[in-house]
Amino acid sequence: MEQHSFEAVMMKRLSDIGIGRVVVIKSFENNEIFLKLMEMGCVPGEHVRVEQKAPLGDPIAITVSGYNLSLRLDEARNIFVEEVA
Repeated sequence: MEQHSFEAVMMKRLSDIGIGRVVVIKSFENNEIFLKLMEMGCVPGEHVRVEQKAPLGDPIAITVSGYNLSLRLDEARNIFVEEVA
């Protein structure tokens, strides 16, 4: 019998990603914020680069869809991402 191994994908929250890292948006935890984020270009499949974090960590600055966007930490916690190799 053939044995298959599947690599588990660890989802991270955008709020936990370090400066300079590029990630792909996978899903959202809170559907209420989904519409607001979608209007700002944060949609599943979109690449995001974390540009800066405020000294106390809130807000964070990202680049998405070719423009810069500031997100509050509680918004970024609702975005599940996967790191790009």
